[in-house]
Amino acid sequence: MGGQAVRLTQGAFDAAKVYNADPVAQAVAFAEAGAEWIHLVDLDGAKAGHPVHLEVLRGIAEATGLPVQFGGGLRTSADMEAALAAGANRVIVGTRLTQDLDFAASLFAQFGERLVAGLDARNGEVATHGWQEGSGQSILDLARSLVERGATRFIYTDIARDGVLGGPDLSGTVALHDATGVPVIASGGVAELSDLEHIAATQLEGVIVGKALYERRFRLEEALAVATASAKAT
Repeated sequence: MGGQAVRLTQGAFDAAKVYNADPVAQAVAFAEAGAEWIHLVDLDGAKAGHPVHLEVLRGIAEATGLPVQFGGGLRTSADMEAALAAGANRVIVGTRLTQDLDFAASLFAQFGERLVAGLDARNGEVATHGWQEGSGQSILDLARSLVERGATRFIYTDIARDGVLGGPDLSGTVALHDATGVPVIASGGVAELSDLEHIAATQLEGVIVGKALYERRFRLEEALAVATASAKAT
């Protein structure tokens, strides 16, 4: 946000905390610590309804050489094409998918595995427009509808847990996987290495970790070692 590496608390833009004024340098640090993917969200784009920081995406992709998963403000196929052209390997779409299921089907047909459906929950409802609005839709109902239209992967975030280091919504995330049968990535709430052990013991595809690393609850090298060891043990 504002061209800096920041984290929100429970999706509140007025609670943003800056961790690094140079997001490219931060991504390089993650790469040097062993990261295999970079998850990047354009918070200004999410609020504006269109991508704002594609130059940051391009810089991170070029500087790290890692695959980048990018979201925030992607509302049109042109936005998604621009993000992919700027260096994203996957694009995350949330709000637009909840608004028009026919359009969602066309996006899945166009982008296939490069399109990830981002499902963000607030009080049991799908949250939209940069997490600022409730949609009245249940997560599982929407997810099933999206799979019927071609969704191949989900990122699930419980907004109440995001940025508060209170532990992930493991049961809700696993329920999403069980209901849809497609890969699901957990997001929000990871605070301890034990959280990663619990996630790795499930059939979830992965987990997004942000604030716990910035707050130095553990190092990325430790997280990768725990996740790898836990996955091998299952």
